[in-house]
Amino acid sequence: MSELPKWHGTTILSVRKGGKVVVIGDGQVSMGNTVMKPNARKVRKLGDGSVIGGFAGATADAFTLFDRLERKLEQFGGQLLRAAVELAKDWRTDKYLRNLEAMMIVADKDVTLILTGNGDVLEPVGGVAAIGSGGNFALSAARALVDYESDAETICRKAMAIAAELCVFTNDSLTIEALDSAN
Repeated sequence: MSELPKWHGTTILSVRKGGKVVVIGDGQVSMGNTVMKPNARKVRKLGDGSVIGGFAGATADAFTLFDRLERKLEQFGGQLLRAAVELAKDWRTDKYLRNLEAMMIVADKDVTLILTGNGDVLEPVGGVAAIGSGGNFALSAARALVDYESDAETICRKAMAIAAELCVFTNDSLTIEALDSAN
Protein backbone atom coordinates (compact mmCIF):
# COMPACT_ATOMS: atom_id res chain seq x y z
CA MET A 1 0.00 0.00 0.00
CA SER A 2 1.45 3.38 -0.96
CA GLU A 3 1.30 6.21 1.47
CA LEU A 4 -0.53 9.40 0.49
CA PRO A 5 1.63 12.51 0.13
CA LYS A 6 1.91 14.52 3.33
CA TRP A 7 0.65 18.08 3.64
CA HIS A 8 3.75 20.06 4.35
CA GLY A 9 4.87 23.54 5.07
CA THR A 10 4.13 26.65 7.03
CA THR A 11 6.23 29.13 8.87
CA ILE A 12 4.82 30.96 11.88
CA LEU A 13 6.88 33.58 13.70
CA SER A 14 6.20 35.78 16.72
CA VAL A 15 8.23 38.73 17.96
CA ARG A 16 7.60 40.77 21.11
CA LYS A 17 9.37 44.15 21.03
CA GLY A 18 8.78 47.87 21.26
CA GLY A 19 5.44 47.65 23.04
CA LYS A 20 3.96 45.24 20.47
CA VAL A 21 3.63 41.52 19.94
CA VAL A 22 3.29 40.30 16.35
CA VAL A 23 2.37 36.87 15.01
CA ILE A 24 3.00 36.39 11.29
CA GLY A 25 2.50 33.38 9.04
CA ASP A 26 3.11 32.52 5.42
CA GLY A 27 0.29 31.32 3.19
CA GLN A 28 1.73 28.29 1.42
CA VAL A 29 0.09 24.88 1.72
CA SER A 30 2.02 22.12 -0.03
CA MET A 31 1.30 18.48 -0.66
CA GLY A 32 4.43 16.67 -1.69
CA ASN A 33 6.14 18.88 -4.25
CA THR A 34 2.95 20.71 -5.24
CA VAL A 35 1.77 24.05 -3.90
CA MET A 36 -1.92 23.43 -3.24
CA LYS A 37 -2.74 26.93 -2.02
CA PRO A 38 -0.52 30.01 -1.86
CA ASN A 39 -2.64 32.25 0.39
CA ALA A 40 -3.96 30.27 3.37
CA ARG A 41 -4.62 32.24 6.59
CA LYS A 42 -2.77 30.49 9.40
CA VAL A 43 -2.81 33.42 11.84
CA ARG A 44 -5.88 34.85 13.54
CA LYS A 45 -7.28 36.62 16.57
CA LEU A 46 -8.82 34.38 19.21
CA GLY A 47 -11.63 34.86 21.71
CA ASP A 48 -12.42 38.51 22.28
CA GLY A 49 -9.40 39.58 20.19
CA SER A 50 -7.01 39.84 23.14
CA VAL A 51 -5.10 36.73 21.99
CA ILE A 52 -3.47 36.11 18.62
CA GLY A 53 -2.25 32.79 17.33
CA GLY A 54 -0.79 30.92 14.41
CA PHE A 55 -0.57 27.24 13.59
CA ALA A 56 1.61 24.80 11.73
CA GLY A 57 0.26 21.39 10.83
CA ALA A 58 -3.01 19.94 9.70
CA THR A 59 -5.59 22.71 9.25
CA ALA A 60 -8.59 20.85 10.65
CA ASP A 61 -6.53 19.81 13.66
CA ALA A 62 -5.36 23.37 14.25
CA PHE A 63 -8.90 24.77 14.06
CA THR A 64 -10.02 22.14 16.57
CA LEU A 65 -7.24 23.26 18.90
CA PHE A 66 -8.02 26.96 18.38
CA ASP A 67 -11.68 26.25 19.26
CA ARG A 68 -10.61 24.36 22.39
CA LEU A 69 -8.25 27.17 23.38
CA GLU A 70 -11.02 29.74 22.95
CA ARG A 71 -13.23 27.69 25.30
CA LYS A 72 -10.40 27.48 27.83
CA LEU A 73 -9.89 31.25 27.59
CA GLU A 74 -13.59 31.75 28.40
CA GLN A 75 -13.40 29.22 31.24
CA PHE A 76 -10.35 30.91 32.82
CA GLY A 77 -11.31 34.55 32.34
CA GLY A 78 -8.96 35.29 29.46
CA GLN A 79 -5.82 34.08 31.31
CA LEU A 80 -3.76 32.79 28.39
CA LEU A 81 -1.13 30.93 30.40
CA ARG A 82 -3.72 29.05 32.47
CA ALA A 83 -5.86 28.30 29.39
CA ALA A 84 -2.79 27.05 27.47
CA VAL A 85 -1.68 24.75 30.29
CA GLU A 86 -5.17 23.27 30.56
CA LEU A 87 -5.35 22.80 26.77
CA ALA A 88 -1.94 21.10 26.80
CA LYS A 89 -3.12 18.71 29.52
CA ASP A 90 -6.19 17.81 27.46
CA TRP A 91 -4.16 17.56 24.26
CA ARG A 92 -1.72 15.15 25.91
CA THR A 93 -4.27 12.95 27.69
CA ASP A 94 -7.47 13.00 25.61
CA LYS A 95 -7.69 10.02 23.24
CA TYR A 96 -9.09 12.14 20.37
CA LEU A 97 -6.91 15.23 20.84
CA ARG A 98 -3.75 13.14 21.26
CA ASN A 99 -3.90 12.30 17.53
CA LEU A 100 -4.05 15.91 16.34
CA GLU A 101 -1.02 16.99 14.34
CA ALA A 102 -0.36 20.68 14.81
CA MET A 103 1.70 23.17 16.77
CA MET A 104 0.61 26.63 17.82
CA ILE A 105 2.11 29.96 18.80
CA VAL A 106 -0.26 32.08 20.88
CA ALA A 107 0.30 35.49 22.44
CA ASP A 108 -1.49 38.11 24.48
CA LYS A 109 -0.26 41.42 25.90
CA ASP A 110 1.80 39.64 28.56
CA VAL A 111 3.08 36.30 27.26
CA THR A 112 4.01 34.38 24.10
CA LEU A 113 3.69 30.59 24.17
CA ILE A 114 4.44 27.62 21.93
CA LEU A 115 2.00 24.72 22.39
CA THR A 116 2.64 21.17 21.21
CA GLY A 117 0.87 17.84 21.32
CA ASN A 118 3.56 16.53 23.65
CA GLY A 119 2.08 18.64 26.42
CA ASP A 120 4.64 21.41 26.03
CA VAL A 121 3.78 24.99 26.95
CA LEU A 122 6.98 26.88 26.19
CA GLU A 123 7.72 30.57 26.69
CA PRO A 124 10.41 31.56 24.20
CA VAL A 125 13.67 33.24 25.13
CA GLY A 126 13.83 36.92 24.25
CA GLY A 127 10.24 37.14 23.03
CA VAL A 128 10.98 35.45 19.69
CA ALA A 129 9.32 32.15 18.70
CA ALA A 130 8.88 30.23 15.46
CA ILE A 131 7.39 26.92 14.32
CA GLY A 132 6.88 25.06 11.07
CA SER A 133 9.06 23.95 8.22
CA GLY A 134 10.74 27.35 7.87
CA GLY A 135 10.62 28.05 11.58
CA ASN A 136 14.33 27.64 12.24
CA PHE A 137 15.20 30.01 9.39
CA ALA A 138 12.70 32.64 10.60
CA LEU A 139 13.78 32.21 14.23
CA SER A 140 17.47 32.64 13.39
CA ALA A 141 16.82 35.69 11.25
CA ALA A 142 14.54 37.32 13.84
CA ARG A 143 17.03 36.73 16.65
CA ALA A 144 19.75 38.33 14.53
CA LEU A 145 17.53 41.32 13.72
CA VAL A 146 16.11 41.94 17.19
CA ASP A 147 19.16 43.96 18.31
CA TYR A 148 19.11 46.13 15.17
CA GLU A 149 15.43 46.83 14.56
CA SER A 150 13.09 48.50 17.04
CA ASP A 151 9.77 47.48 15.45
CA ALA A 152 8.38 43.95 15.94
CA GLU A 153 6.53 43.95 12.62
CA THR A 154 9.62 45.04 10.68
CA ILE A 155 11.62 42.22 12.31
CA CYS A 156 8.87 39.73 11.42
CA ARG A 157 8.60 40.83 7.80
CA LYS A 158 12.38 40.75 7.24
CA ALA A 159 12.80 37.38 8.98
CA MET A 160 9.92 35.85 6.99
CA ALA A 161 11.46 37.12 3.75
CA ILE A 162 14.66 35.28 4.65
CA ALA A 163 12.74 32.11 5.56
CA ALA A 164 10.85 32.26 2.24
CA GLU A 165 14.15 32.47 0.36
CA LEU A 166 15.54 29.40 2.13
CA CYS A 167 12.56 27.09 2.73
CA VAL A 168 10.71 25.78 -0.34
CA PHE A 169 7.62 25.21 1.84
CA THR A 170 7.40 28.90 2.84
CA ASN A 171 6.20 31.78 0.66
CA ASP A 172 5.85 35.56 0.94
CA SER A 173 2.04 35.71 1.13
CA LEU A 174 1.83 36.85 4.76
CA THR A 175 -0.91 37.18 7.35
CA ILE A 176 -0.07 39.46 10.27
CA GLU A 177 -1.82 40.09 13.58
CA ALA A 178 -0.50 42.43 16.27
CA LEU A 179 -1.38 43.50 19.80
CA ASP A 180 -0.08 46.13 22.15
CA SER A 181 2.25 44.44 24.61
CA ALA A 182 3.13 44.96 28.24
CA ASN A 183 6.83 44.46 27.38
